[in-house]
Amino acid sequence: MKMRGHSFFTATLIFAVSICFSSIPADSLPRDSFKSILGEGNLESWKDGVLHSTDMAQAPSGHASTLVLAGNRTRRPDFLSGFHKYRGGWDIANKHYWASVGFTGVAGIILALLWFISFGLALVVHYCCGWKINIRDGERHFSERICLIVLIILTCAAAIGCILLSVGQDDFQGEALDTLKYVVNQSDYTEQTLRNVTQYLLLAKTVNVAQIFLPSDVKDDIDRLNGDLTSAADNLKEKTNENSGKIRKVFNAVRSTLITVAVVMLLISILGLCLSILGHQHTIHIFIISGWLLVAFTFVLYGVFVIINHAISDTCMAMGEWVDNPHAESALSNILPCVDPRTTNQTLFKSKQVTVDLVNIVNGFIDTYANSNPSNHLNSNYYNQSGPVMPRLCYPYDSQLQDLPCPADQVS
Repeated sequence: MKMRGHSFFTATLIFAVSICFSSIPADSLPRDSFKSILGEGNLESWKDGVLHSTDMAQAPSGHASTLVLAGNRTRRPDFLSGFHKYRGGWDIANKHYWASVGFTGVAGIILALLWFISFGLALVVHYCCGWKINIRDGERHFSERICLIVLIILTCAAAIGCILLSVGQDDFQGEALDTLKYVVNQSDYTEQTLRNVTQYLLLAKTVNVAQIFLPSDVKDDIDRLNGDLTSAADNLKEKTNENSGKIRKVFNAVRSTLITVAVVMLLISILGLCLSILGHQHTIHIFIISGWLLVAFTFVLYGVFVIINHAISDTCMAMGEWVDNPHAESALSNILPCVDPRTTNQTLFKSKQVTVDLVNIVNGFIDTYANSNPSNHLNSNYYNQSGPVMPRLCYPYDSQLQDLPCPADQVS
């Protein structure tokens, strides 16, 4: 009858494995939330290697509003603050946020403890107290068939659970990395925009009309501003690569652990079935104890999986809200460092000033040479203006560098 006892424990072990594996969803994240924020529509069009945007960037104001990302979704009990509701929104740098997210995985930890204690007590009772199920000799063959059928069914369930776990973690990994790529994509767009501005300003330094260039003090200001913009772009790229590398390591570690557990549990369930059929009792003891510990560990991983699942879903909602309010101060600044307001405002001011200076240069040439029709043909700037006068360029800004509508008789 020892064979029945070992078969009973093996069946119980495999049944627990199948429940644990099948409880992990194969597609744990809603795809609609990703479709709303992923895709080519997030970036502007490219032309000649330069990003073009139809919207003008806005400089941060002196009193930037603070946006609480995913505020409603992240209101969970925080065990670090006496299980009070966490109200800080999505913020991966806040320990209270992770405490509230960790609360969602408590079920896996509780299941692991219950499994560890209950099955451990059952093993103690079986091995120390000699408790066993007594079956009459007449029912021996029938009970053996029942045990064999149960073992085969539960082994198949465990195998299916391992397959679902492998497929589910692969989908989870892909969607998690898609979210990370979106964040990095936005960072790359911002970095490229900063570098484009420096190229535009450098190009403005070389513009001349009739050997008239920008004033030297403006050129010096452009050089200083380009240094600040280059430093900001380099810092943005460095911080983004550093943070994305850390996040990728976490995702890869979770993926490797889940795959390892799935493979080990599948091997244990199959070998346990074979050894139960062949009657290797001592070897079965080792597999029962190993499976007992691995199932407890798997329940813990299930809790971790739920925690990461909620964190990714929070991130999706936070990204969607950030797309709607890209200029508001938010916790996303921990991942995407912001250019300081001084550099941003100085860039806007200097770009407008350079635009006005270039218009002055062009209009000066138009007034002095193009429309004056000088009689000195030997002048290198002589321009034969015998037809209609050449229209002047429009000044897009007034003396206070505010937007100014263009008159109908000027070129915009």
